[in-house]
Amino acid sequence: MTSNTLSPSPAPAEQIQATTPTSRRVTDATTRMLHWLMAVSFTGAYLTADGERWRMVHVTLGYTLAGLMVTRVLWGLFGPRQARLSVLMRKLQGLPSWLKSLSSVRSLTTLQPAWRSGQNLLMALAVALILSLVIPLTLSGYAVWDEWGGDWLEEVHEFFGNTMLTVVLAHIGLIALLSVLRRKNQALPMLTGRTQGPGPDLAKRNHGLLAVAVLAGVVAFWVWQWNEAPNAPPADASAVSQNHPHDDD
Repeated sequence: MTSNTLSPSPAPAEQIQATTPTSRRVTDATTRMLHWLMAVSFTGAYLTADGERWRMVHVTLGYTLAGLMVTRVLWGLFGPRQARLSVLMRKLQGLPSWLKSLSSVRSLTTLQPAWRSGQNLLMALAVALILSLVIPLTLSGYAVWDEWGGDWLEEVHEFFGNTMLTVVLAHIGLIALLSVLRRKNQALPMLTGRTQGPGPDLAKRNHGLLAVAVLAGVVAFWVWQWNEAPNAPPADASAVSQNHPHDDD
């Protein structure tokens, strides 16, 4: 007579661990694509702001930044819930009361709760400032390119460019600080779209095809700008014409 041996069933804790996801999606691909394309466009435009050699690149990246801004606003109005601008505005509604609470901070003990509640507010404020500064930055840049005014317009454009850079650097510094304090890379979700830990996905769909379409549209615009750019004469063309007059003269 043979006896049947039953394999032990997994413990309840092991079953829960096997079915619990290790990460969740918090940012869709389209939002991430818009974010990084705007970052690349602003960085490239800032680095090519001086001199005529890179002027067309500077203008092209400025147009790209303006187009991405419009796309981000539309995505924030009609896109998925976690990417809505209304979420950003709701966070900023708590900013006045938080600023008032800072007046009661007298020691490190009272600073800690104020800092905890202000972290997300400061992040939201930085994002809102960056999105808002794109408008006067690109409009003043277009005015300078189209020669609507004199040197004062260039100074206005430079002011908004430097202000934008300051806010961007503050945004990066805040992310770095929070990464150290929370012992978790706060920039990683904007790269992978996911964050560690259990819970439901905030971004239900990834919208990967739309992200590819946004990238393709930007690349197509760059190629079109490159083909439409006027061919600059050689650098020594004027010198040649001056040193070698026509034989008929």
